[in-house]
Amino acid sequence: MSSDKKPNLTRRVFLGASAAAIGGLSAPAVAQTENTTIYDADNPKRNISSFRALDWRPYFSNTRNGAILVDTRSRALHFWSEDQTVYKLYPTSVPLTEELTRRGRTSVVRKVEGPSWRPTPSMKKRNPEWPDYVGPGPDNPLGTHALYLGWTYYRIHGTHDTRKIGRRSSNGCIGLYNEHIQELFGLTKVGSQVLLI
Repeated sequence: MSSDKKPNLTRRVFLGASAAAIGGLSAPAVAQTENTTIYDADNPKRNISSFRALDWRPYFSNTRNGAILVDTRSRALHFWSEDQTVYKLYPTSVPLTEELTRRGRTSVVRKVEGPSWRPTPSMKKRNPEWPDYVGPGPDNPLGTHALYLGWTYYRIHGTHDTRKIGRRSSNGCIGLYNEHIQELFGLTKVGSQVLLI
């Protein structure tokens, strides 16, 4: 039984097939890229797909004292200066689990250059082998600078372990590359608004 029906070649089908063919030409180059990862919106592996500039208005009523938005899902920190002339976007590390993740509004209550570190009681319980105290320096988990938040034990800080950035790797804090926390440290002030979502 033969059919006299002609294939329905619409503009949409033609464009879709053309795009697929062109995309196929670049596939060998992508396949050769080391650590190629396909983006999964429910479980992001890298920040690149999630990084996009945001407007402050959906998150804050004003930018008085500056505003920091930490998006734990995209693992990004956004900063707006009080006069809105400075906008910064940084990749971050975020807490390991939902139980360690705190969300909501707080503010920067203290700024420390060369912070010392003490594990919280719950950290010490989970990791009894950890030291009770680490002074400022290259082994300090808080890196070179720390912004202390209004919530006990929560900080935005640097890290010397750059493998942590872009991952779920902290015990509750938000980590930045040391050069980024140094820059953010200079831009923020005590009283800067902070929102973690």
